[in-house]
Amino acid sequence: MEHNDLKDRTKKFALNVISYSKSLGNDLADTEMAKQLLRSAMSVGANTRSAFKGRGRNEFNGKLEMVIESADECGYYLELLEAQSGTNLELSDQLKQESEELTSIFGSIVKKNMN
Repeated sequence: MEHNDLKDRTKKFALNVISYSKSLGNDLADTEMAKQLLRSAMSVGANTRSAFKGRGRNEFNGKLEMVIESADECGYYLELLEAQSGTNLELSDQLKQESEELTSIFGSIVKKNMN
């Protein structure tokens, strides 16, 4: 997968999370979890962009490790929101799948760069 494809994919993921968050309830728990989810999703895209502008292998891998952590956090917050509110389960499942795929893709890239 090309760098631009990954940047586009992570941007699309963040935009989809933004759309999903708008469908959530307004109670305190949903609001706080949505904020955390949004931060993590936007971090996935921002750190992906930053990684490909990195100045060396260590910085590149460090940024991608942050992407992996943020994508995994997204999956966690999506699970909590599903259990808490049960809102828009189809989109939530799609977002969870995408967060898992992104975690796997970036994990594979980091692993290849370590060798």
